[in-house]
Amino acid sequence: MEIEVLFTRTDSVAARIEELIRQGRTGIDAALYRLDLPRLAQALAEAARRGLRVRLVLDSLKYSENQATRELLAKSGVRFRLAHGRRGPQTKMHHKFAVLDHETVLTGSYNWTLESEQQNYENLVILRSAEHAAAYSREFEALWAAAPNA
Repeated sequence: MEIEVLFTRTDSVAARIEELIRQGRTGIDAALYRLDLPRLAQALAEAARRGLRVRLVLDSLKYSENQATRELLAKSGVRFRLAHGRRGPQTKMHHKFAVLDHETVLTGSYNWTLESEQQNYENLVILRSAEHAAAYSREFEALWAAAPNA
């Protein structure tokens, strides 16, 4: 297994995520608490236009609170569903992970937001492991199946 670790204190996490999305070959599944960084939404949209399967599960409360997120996704053509936490609509779908090509996992504290990129101390861990990707994919599929279509 290969592991890469990035910190916003010293790295552009968004640039690395964007690079990985652009290298994608088959698909990207991401469960994200927040998404409002235009460059990442654009990279996801471009991946979908290249023919990759791109699916997102987003926190329903954060989605409803953030007009920028709604606008970015409306323009993107990316398939997404909205989810909440285990105890109902007032709880959080707080995941921050993506699975690329069934072999790479992106996870950590990093929200895909301008705030995370430019203001916060955040981290991203990249795991290149089919075994770990399969575990995260199972979690994504469970969330996807439980979430209503947006």
